[in-house]
Amino acid sequence: MANIVYFDLETQRSFSDVGGASQKHKMGVSVAVTYSSASGQYRIYRENELQELITELTRADLVVGFNHLSFDYAVLQSYAVFDLLEQTVNLDMLVEVEKKLGHRLKLDSIASASLGTGKTADGLDALKWWQEYKRSGDPAPMLKIAEYCCYDVKVTKMVHEFGATHGHIRYEDRNQKIQQCPVDWKI
Repeated sequence: MANIVYFDLETQRSFSDVGGASQKHKMGVSVAVTYSSASGQYRIYRENELQELITELTRADLVVGFNHLSFDYAVLQSYAVFDLLEQTVNLDMLVEVEKKLGHRLKLDSIASASLGTGKTADGLDALKWWQEYKRSGDPAPMLKIAEYCCYDVKVTKMVHEFGATHGHIRYEDRNQKIQQCPVDWKI
């Protein structure tokens, strides 16, 4: 059985904190989460465990994410000694959908239209929780980040499975009308 690893991470700092989008490598990882189809388990990684995350990603038969090639990997790259893109096999659903449609979509737009459920929060909430954790040392905000990131990985997995099963994903366009986009994703 192929091991598909679904992946997402949350950062410690925003674009404005580090001087813009070109400085993603300075954003730091607060929490990263994977789901492995081989083990059937989620795994939560803190910053001091990122070498284990990198190992899991490089050993996967396929890493599936949403904007992970240009965002998550750019953030994670500062923790790696080799080029993550060269050492992993990837399906970035955002990239694939953008190729078909000519524009980007949000994961929430696809998940809501395809699955009837969306995300539970957004990255700005995760940044606020990180700051709260850093100020207080209370582990509760870190648990919120981990829960949010786990849910994003679950949504990513479900969108991938929906697309692989149906040969398309659905999304809500700018006029709030449900559209379809063909995809050729395999499981």
